[in-house]
Amino acid sequence: MFVAVACDLGSRDHQDRVYSSLVEYGFKKVHEGLYESFTINDQGLLRLKKELDRQTDSYDSLRFYQYPMENTLVISVLKEKKWRKTVVSTGRGRQT
Repeated sequence: MFVAVACDLGSRDHQDRVYSSLVEYGFKKVHEGLYESFTINDQGLLRLKKELDRQTDSYDSLRFYQYPMENTLVISVLKEKKWRKTVVSTGRGRQT
């Protein structure tokens, strides 16, 4: 699975903690505030999201782009300490 994470963090302390966690989970920095991984699995991603939830506050925003997830693009957003998820069909495979 490919996962990209876009980070908009309110403080330097939060940046240091979040970026460190992303690297620990195998993400590579590709641009300022943007990390990617081709190796993380579903369980690792779930643990990472819980860890990042604890490291952030309501001023921080994280956006995860996950592909492929059963022929869909999944966009998960942490904003104002609430997770929201959008699922976009790629139009391939089975119909919904």
